[in-house]
Amino acid sequence: MKTRPVFDPVVHPANRLHICALLATTDEGEFGPLREELGVSDSVLSKQLRILEEAGYVSLRKASADGKGRVRTWVTLTKSGRRALAGHLAALHRMTRGALPVT
Repeated sequence: MKTRPVFDPVVHPANRLHICALLATTDEGEFGPLREELGVSDSVLSKQLRILEEAGYVSLRKASADGKGRVRTWVTLTKSGRRALAGHLAALHRMTRGALPVT
């Protein structure tokens, strides 16, 4: 089935687009490495993840990593999130077709 181009204002902001693109390449990502890759604070990443979670685009899982009470957060791009990202990228491609090539 071909992806329908749909501009998605939830996915579009740079940090959320970056989060979705990173998660699309893996089964799940950990909060810390996501924060480092984006170069943002915990609060900024938390806010962006909350928006994506409310839209149904990501799911969050908290688990103790070392059995000592340290809780880590894992993030997964949902099927809805994958569809939204694919549709958004298709819409961006459609909008930019014919633009000057990047040199």
